[in-house]
Amino acid sequence: MFIYQDLLARADAQNPVRVGLIGAGKFGSMFLSQVPTTPGLRVAAIADLRPHHARAACAEVGWADDLIEAVAFTDNAMAMIARDDVDVVVEATGNPVVGVAHARHAIREGRHIVMVNVEADVLAGPLLAEEARRAGVVYSMAYGDQPALTCELVEWARSCGFSVVAAGKGTKYLPAYHASTPDTVWDHYGLTPAQAKEAGMNPQMFNSFLDGTKSALEMAAIANATGLAAPPDGLAFPPAGMDDLSHVLRPAAEGGQLSAKGQVEVVSSLERDGRPVFRDLRWGVYVVIEAPNDYAAACFRQYGMNTDATGRYSAMYKPFHLIGLELNVSILSAAILGLPTGATMGFEGDVVSMPKRDLKAGEVLDGEGGFTVWGKLLPARTSLERGALPIGLAHGVTLKTDVPMGQPITWADVTVDETLEAVRVRREMETRFGDA
Repeated sequence: MFIYQDLLARADAQNPVRVGLIGAGKFGSMFLSQVPTTPGLRVAAIADLRPHHARAACAEVGWADDLIEAVAFTDNAMAMIARDDVDVVVEATGNPVVGVAHARHAIREGRHIVMVNVEADVLAGPLLAEEARRAGVVYSMAYGDQPALTCELVEWARSCGFSVVAAGKGTKYLPAYHASTPDTVWDHYGLTPAQAKEAGMNPQMFNSFLDGTKSALEMAAIANATGLAAPPDGLAFPPAGMDDLSHVLRPAAEGGQLSAKGQVEVVSSLERDGRPVFRDLRWGVYVVIEAPNDYAAACFRQYGMNTDATGRYSAMYKPFHLIGLELNVSILSAAILGLPTGATMGFEGDVVSMPKRDLKAGEVLDGEGGFTVWGKLLPARTSLERGALPIGLAHGVTLKTDVPMGQPITWADVTVDETLEAVRVRREMETRFGDA
């Protein structure tokens, strides 16, 4: 991908790529920090529920006053999307319900859409991506986030003629984390509530990273973009460092921990007893590949690749990701090349709502990272067969029945507003792609 010269030409011609950002939180702020030093790129408008907060975020990341004054700040995302001076919309709210609405509106208005909002993408991405393709606009994952970076590694491997055995990311995981709540999250991170508050850290959001939900969402997004399978009974989170990927992430029949070749998985930076994994991949992404022939396997050895004992499995990885600091790649790829940096193609994986404890009829679910549910990755077919409630719709809905811990919550267990656009889109997506 060579786009920097195009950026310079756009800057000289005073024809910048014009961006509309929805959500000026951490991800959005990281993107904004790169704008002043990127020629040929301009933020035309920022929509946030608190426009004054968005304006302050620009100042906090180092924007000069004149740059801030050139931006239109608003709390009306739909109106911002329709502006004539917006080429690419960045959806960074993290709210699956509003994210679906924003994405569909951007597509109708002929705007490219970069979906930082993986929650919305997993909820209804196959349908949204199809609508975008029909409209002739780009629907893209967000480069800098782990799903897009993993998809890039998968694309590299396949384009080089390798078969992909496994792909995914690293995280900090122990089985007990599935029960973590916003009240206990900082204990696991090694912070006090006061320290977290001072840093502006949202306990429910950070808990979604810890309790397994965010990992499940990101692996579902990768599966749906690449066609890799979701594990039959959810992510196993095997401990594995950078040197162990090709040994651990091979089929169980060959001494590894995969149920089969060609699936997504997350590796833990902690052993099950809490000891740190050597050379962990907590902040990174990986792909495990298989040599297609003896000659390629010999090349693995000759060029110093880490392999399993057979020499046929090896891994490529990126140890870090820079979140919003790398988002320009997606924006510019969409606007200049007309290509996504990863995009949903099918419905391979889904994230279902699992109780964190025995739940009673009448309780209200509080969604991703909350006190009541966590998200578990399952094959899409399994999710549909069980009638499981997607985690993206498990917020603000009331249970009609008791649901014991360990059993997925189903559509039949809750009262859902069927008139909600996100619910209607999800239902349509299930019908359209459920048998694919």
